[in-house]
Amino acid sequence: MFDSHAHLQDPHIKKNLDNVLKRARDAGVDRIACIGYDLPSSEEALSIARKYKHVYATVGIHPHDAKTFTSEVWDKLKALAKDPKVVAIGEIGLDYYRDLSPRDKQKESFIAQILLAQEIGKPIVIHDRDANQDVMDIIKKYKAGRNGGIMHCYSGNLPLAVEAIKNGFYISFAGPLTYKNARRSHEVVGKIPIDRLLVETDCPYLTPEPLRGKVNEPAYVRYTVEKMAVLRNQHPDEIAYLTERNACKIYRIKD
Repeated sequence: MFDSHAHLQDPHIKKNLDNVLKRARDAGVDRIACIGYDLPSSEEALSIARKYKHVYATVGIHPHDAKTFTSEVWDKLKALAKDPKVVAIGEIGLDYYRDLSPRDKQKESFIAQILLAQEIGKPIVIHDRDANQDVMDIIKKYKAGRNGGIMHCYSGNLPLAVEAIKNGFYISFAGPLTYKNARRSHEVVGKIPIDRLLVETDCPYLTPEPLRGKVNEPAYVRYTVEKMAVLRNQHPDEIAYLTERNACKIYRIKD
C-alpha cells in the first residue's frame, strides 16, 4: 500500500517515528508521501524523506497559511522542490470553512504555487474545503492539471470528481470513507475509474473506523483500502496494488 498523504513531521507522529514506520511496514504500507503545509513543515518533510528511502516529500503552503506567502517563500519552495525526493507541490488550495487567511490571499498563493509546479514540471496536491467552484475555476483557467495532480481527502460529489479527472487529477480518500454517513464519497468511489483512485491517512488526523479517537498513522490506511474494496466489490489486495501503482504514477516514482 501507498499512504499518499501523511504528516510524519507532526509532533504526534515524529516523537515515535521509527515505531510508526515499523508498524506501517508490518501492515503492508511500503511507501509514504510526507506532505508539507508551510515552509518549516516542507523543510522537515524533505529531511524525513532523505532519511527514509521509502518516504517521499511534497512542499507547499496550505491555504490556512496563505497570508505568509511571499516571493521569498516562493524562492525557498522552488529550491526545495528541485530535490529528487520532492514529488509534488502541496498541499495547496482553498479553505473557505475556516478562512484562516483572507480569500484573496488564498487564491494568490494557490495560483502562484500552480505556476511553480508547472515551471518545475511536478504535480500538485490540492486541499479543497467548501471552495469547490473556485478551486475548479482556477484549475481550468490555469490548466493546473498539466503535470497531474491529486484532490486530497476528497469529499465532493461525483460530477465534481469526474470534472477533476478530466482535468488531469487523481481522487484520494482518507479515513472518512469508512464512516457510515459518507454516502457521497461511497458513491464516488464506486463509480470513478479505478486507475484514478488513491488512498491516504492524512495522519495524524481523520482516523478511520474502528479506531476513531486514536491518533491516526500510516498503518491505518488499510482500513480505507478495505472499505474501498467493499464499495467496488474487489479484493483488498487488488485495491492495495492498484492504488499504490496509481500513486507511483502520479508521483513519478519508478524504483
